[in-house]
Amino acid sequence: MTNFQIRKARQNDCGVILHFIRSLAAYENLSHEVIATEEALQRSLFGEKAFAEVILGFEDDKPVGFALFFHNYSTFLAQPGLYLEDLFVEPDSRGRGYGKALLKELARYAVERNCGRLEWSVLDWNQPAIDFYLSLRAAPMSDWTTFRLTGEDLRRLSIS
Repeated sequence: MTNFQIRKARQNDCGVILHFIRSLAAYENLSHEVIATEEALQRSLFGEKAFAEVILGFEDDKPVGFALFFHNYSTFLAQPGLYLEDLFVEPDSRGRGYGKALLKELARYAVERNCGRLEWSVLDWNQPAIDFYLSLRAAPMSDWTTFRLTGEDLRRLSIS
């Protein structure tokens, strides 16, 4: 990994971020769900109120991976946490330790920010990712089920 570097994303990186989002969606067979645009990323990541942060991994000068994350909060710990929304490394750059380096950087952020935890979700069919996370001693939270409201169901609840 002598030529691998990580840095925080900048405003002019929205095209690269969108590329990684689309690549991840394709890997997960979810391309049909991506409606993100560079403009929307610009507003939500670098606008007046930033809702998430991104770090980018580079091999030499070529972007090869990213991690998008944001703060959450644990009432039981009375501490903030970091939630990793997306982690992706280009297929031809995998197996070189880049994913681990991105997670290590997020762990460093979590410790520096006095976070009580770093957590994320993984699709249950993604065994390579599950094996990778287990190798880092991450613990699966099998006793929790994620729920989600989107689109019309979210709007309907907001006005009921």
